[in-house]
Amino acid sequence: MKRTIAAASAVLAVFTSCDTMENPLLTESALPYGAPQFDRIRKEHYIPAFEEGIRQAKAEIDAIVSNPEAPDFANTIEALEYSGRTLDRVSGIFYNLNSADTDDRMQEIAEKVAPMMTEYSMYVSLNPQLFDRVRAVYEKKDSLSLEPDQMRLLEETYRSFARNGANLSPEDKELFSRYSEELSLLSLQFQKNSLAATNAFHINVTDVNDLAGLPQYVKDMGEQYAREKGLDGWVFTLDYPCYAPFMKFCVSRDLRRQMYMGNSAKSVGGEFDNTATVMRIVELRMKIAELLGYGTYADYALEEKMAKTTGTVEEFLGRLLEPSLPYARHEVKTVFEYAREHGFTDDELMPWDFSFWAERYKEAEFAFNEEQLKPYFRLENCIDAVFGLAGRLYGISFEERPDIPGYHRDVKVYDVKDENGEHLALFYADFFPRESKRSGAWMTEFRGQSIYDGVEYRPFISIVTNFTKPTGSEPSLITHDELTTFLHEFGHALHGMLAKGRYGSLTGTNVAHDFVELPSQIMENWAYEPEYLDSFAKDYRTGEVIPDELIGKIVSAKNYLSGYYQVRQLQFGILDMAWHTLTALPEEGTVEFEKNAIRKCAVLPDVQGTAISPSFGHIFSGGYSAGYYSYKWAEVLEADAFSLFKENGIFDRETAASFRHNILEKGGSVDPSVLYRNFRGHDPEPEALLEKLGLDHPETLEE
Repeated sequence: MKRTIAAASAVLAVFTSCDTMENPLLTESALPYGAPQFDRIRKEHYIPAFEEGIRQAKAEIDAIVSNPEAPDFANTIEALEYSGRTLDRVSGIFYNLNSADTDDRMQEIAEKVAPMMTEYSMYVSLNPQLFDRVRAVYEKKDSLSLEPDQMRLLEETYRSFARNGANLSPEDKELFSRYSEELSLLSLQFQKNSLAATNAFHINVTDVNDLAGLPQYVKDMGEQYAREKGLDGWVFTLDYPCYAPFMKFCVSRDLRRQMYMGNSAKSVGGEFDNTATVMRIVELRMKIAELLGYGTYADYALEEKMAKTTGTVEEFLGRLLEPSLPYARHEVKTVFEYAREHGFTDDELMPWDFSFWAERYKEAEFAFNEEQLKPYFRLENCIDAVFGLAGRLYGISFEERPDIPGYHRDVKVYDVKDENGEHLALFYADFFPRESKRSGAWMTEFRGQSIYDGVEYRPFISIVTNFTKPTGSEPSLITHDELTTFLHEFGHALHGMLAKGRYGSLTGTNVAHDFVELPSQIMENWAYEPEYLDSFAKDYRTGEVIPDELIGKIVSAKNYLSGYYQVRQLQFGILDMAWHTLTALPEEGTVEFEKNAIRKCAVLPDVQGTAISPSFGHIFSGGYSAGYYSYKWAEVLEADAFSLFKENGIFDRETAASFRHNILEKGGSVDPSVLYRNFRGHDPEPEALLEKLGLDHPETLEE
C-alpha cells in the first residue's frame, strides 16, 4: 500500500459546487514543469477536488481487484503504487498549506476531509480482495526475478497492508477504522489548539524602560508587531524569532517569566487545552497496537525504523544520557554561579532565568554575542551561500522564477538544475513568520520524484521557516542558530530534490524516520567551518568580511552548553517513549505523568502549570510518535559521516558524490543500514557524537 495513503492525515475543503473542468487542482497545469497553480486555487476548490480524487483512486483500486488476470507484480503491486495520483496532487497541496498558510476555513476543511481520507485509506488497506492479490504476489516473490527496488516495493507494500489491519477479522477491521478516523481528527484538533494558543498570547510593553537589554532588532520587531495589531508600544509574541532573543536579552525578570509561562503553559488548560486530547491520542494508539498484535504502540512504530525495537531505543537514549547528564548539571551550576556573582540573589535559577544568564556568561567567556553576529548574516547573503554550498558539493544551481506562483506573497520559487543544465526540481522557500503559519521549521514536498508511464516527474520541494522579518530600518538578519536551521532544512530539501528512482513511495525522504535526519543534520556542520563562513558572512552595512577572530569565537563556542542541549533533546525522546510504551492509561493526569517521566533527567526546577506534551506537535500531530529519538540517532550517523568530509576536505566533490549517490539519491529503495555502510564503510557508534560534542569524559568534571 502506498505510504502516502497509509499515512494520510486529515485534509479537505468547504464544499462549494465547482465545475471539475475549471478546478485547478484537477486540471493539468500549463505552468513550467506542471507546477501547482497556486494563483488559481481557491478554498472552494478543495472538497470537490478531494471528492474527485478519491473517486478516481477508488476506481483504480477496483480495477486492480477485478482484473481477471492472475495477480503479478505489474498488474497488482505497480498498479497500486501508481494509483491515486490525482488524490496525491490534491492532498500534497492542501496538507502543506494547512500548516504553512492556514485559517479557520482551512481548518474546517481539514476536519471535513479527515473522515473522507480515513475512509479511503481503509478502503485500500482493509480491502480483502486487494490484499489477497498482494499476498499472492508476495508469497511467490523468490521466483519472480525482481530487481532490487521492485523487491523492496513488494516487501514494503505487503508489510504496509499487514501493519494497517489487512489480517484482522471483520469486527476488528471495523474497530481499526473507527480508531484511525478518531485519531486523525484528534491530531488535527491538537494542531489547531496549539496554533491558536500560540497566536492568542502576546505581551504588550508600553514603558520603554521595560525594553532594557533587548537588541535593536528585537525592539524593531516588537514595534512592527504592535503596529500590525493596532496597539501602542511594543508587542512580543511566541514566534521563535521573537521569543528566543527576548528570553536571552530582556533584563526584566518578570517579563521573561510571563513569556516563559505563555510558551510553556501553552494548551495546558484554558480555551485551547490539549491535555485530554493527549490522553485520548495515546489511548487510541494503544488500542491500535493491541489490535495489530503488538505489546505497545512503540513496538508497532519502531518495526519500520532502523532501531527496530523499544529496547534498542531505550538503551541508545541511556548510553547518551548517562555521560551527558553530569555535563548538563555542571553547565547549569556554572551559569548559576556566574549569575550569583553578578547580582542574581535567588536560591535557584528558574527556567526563565537560564537563557538570560547563559547568554551573559557566554558573552563573558567567549567575548561575543548574538548582536555582534547578526549584521554578518543577512538572509539574502545566506540564501546565496546555502545555494552556493550545494553548487560546490553537487554542482547544482538555483534560478529564481518569478513567473511561477507561490502560495503566499512571501514565497520565492527557484528552478533547480544539475551541472549539465538539466532540470532537477522546483524549490519553494517560505522564510518569515505569520499568524497563518505554525511555529518551527520544516521541509515538505508538493510532488515527489517518480517515473510513471515512461515519464519522469521531478519533485516540487518546499522549506518553511520562521526567520526574523525585515523591519523599516534593517533587512532580514538571521542568527547563527537560524543559519544552522536553514542548512538543516535545506539538507532535507536536497534529499528530495536529488531523488532518483521509479517508485515515489521509495524516493526522496520516504525513508525510516531515524535515517531521514542524516541528510539534514550533516548540513549543519558547515555553519561552523571557517572556510565556509569566510566566503559569505559580510557586514551588510560596510561589506566587511566577518573577522577571523569572530569566526574563531563561533567555533570555540560551538559546544557551549552542549550537555544541557543534549539532555534537553534526550528529555523529549524519553518523554515520547514514556507515552508510547504504556500498556494502560496512567492514573495521574497528562502533566503529572510527564513530570514523572522526565524527572530523572531534569536539570532546572519544575514549574507548576507547565508541560511539554500539550504542545509537543512532533509526536501528537506530526510523524514522530515513538520516533523523536531519531534526531539523536541521526546525529550519531552525521557525526561519523561528516568526519569523512573533514578527512577529505569539506568541499571535496568525490566525497559529496558518494554521499549523493549512496544516501541522497537512493531514498528508501535500499535498507538504510546498507546505504550508510556503502557510504562510510562501517556502522557508527554513539561515542562518535559524544566525542564531537565534547561529552566523552564526564569523570573529569569538577564536583
